[in-house]
Amino acid sequence: MDKRTLGKSDLHVSALGLGCMGMSFSYGPPADKKEMIGLIRSAVEQGVTFFDTAEVYGPFTNEELVGEALAPVRDQVVIATKFGFNLNPDGSPGWVGLNSRPERIRQVAEASLKRLRTDVIDLFYQHRVDPDVPIEEVAGTVKGLIREGKVRHFGLSEAGVQTIRRAHAVQPVAALQNEYSLWTRTPEKEVLPALEELGIGLVAYSPLGKGFLTGKISQTTSFDSTDFRNTLPRFTPEARKANQALVDLLAEMGKRKRATPAQMALAWVLAQKPWIVPIPGTTKAHRLQENLGAAGIELTAQELGEIDRAASKIEIQGARYPEKLEQMTGR
Repeated sequence: MDKRTLGKSDLHVSALGLGCMGMSFSYGPPADKKEMIGLIRSAVEQGVTFFDTAEVYGPFTNEELVGEALAPVRDQVVIATKFGFNLNPDGSPGWVGLNSRPERIRQVAEASLKRLRTDVIDLFYQHRVDPDVPIEEVAGTVKGLIREGKVRHFGLSEAGVQTIRRAHAVQPVAALQNEYSLWTRTPEKEVLPALEELGIGLVAYSPLGKGFLTGKISQTTSFDSTDFRNTLPRFTPEARKANQALVDLLAEMGKRKRATPAQMALAWVLAQKPWIVPIPGTTKAHRLQENLGAAGIELTAQELGEIDRAASKIEIQGARYPEKLEQMTGR
């Protein structure tokens, strides 16, 4: 698979990464650990070198899974993880607030290193901006971890442009992780131009719209009671019915390219900028293979223009997060 460089950093990764969250957290009951280890190792065999996890996914279990799966090939891959939350004291899923105080960042780094079975974290993101801790303190703390050899690169997730600039002035930000896809194009207005100016890469999470853009979810699909999509305004039956038009567009364009809607959605993200790396997640081997096939699809300027014109006529229904979670983005 082709490699991409995240901004002006020396962080070189496969054009498509693998988001590992859903193997342990958020999309219903955790998948079988042995099967997921096999899936992650299969991704490596197929050319994936970029794997995304976080302390809060589980919590802890996703980092442990990724660490065990990648231990035999650690020198061949890039592992990204995240800090920034206070976790539930009883160990149950979720969190009880933001926390990016320097001592908390260091605590998370040490624990993540152990779970990931490594002596260095390749990319360490602030998961969400903590309004109670100046971003300069956060960047300075990660800068210290980089000097100590415990972290290689600093990242932010869902941060606003001014926060990105302030952080970057203290410690160069290698990558910003944001939701970005044909149905979540918010970063295009201010964030993408700022990243291009500063030489920061974009890691696009949920590039398949949390599964919706695959065409496998309809108005009548029911999710497991533990699936967090039950809480998302964009996933109400009414919103799904309205948003089907976007999937239909991808399917129609895909017929010409002999590609699935998922492959078209990923190819579209890849075509936007050479420093954007999507990290679709899956728990299924055939979906992994399908997703990776998108790296070989080239969309012409004419095709991209056609998709943009058609997509601009589709009004996406429903917010991507409930209000409380939405308030944690763009700070």
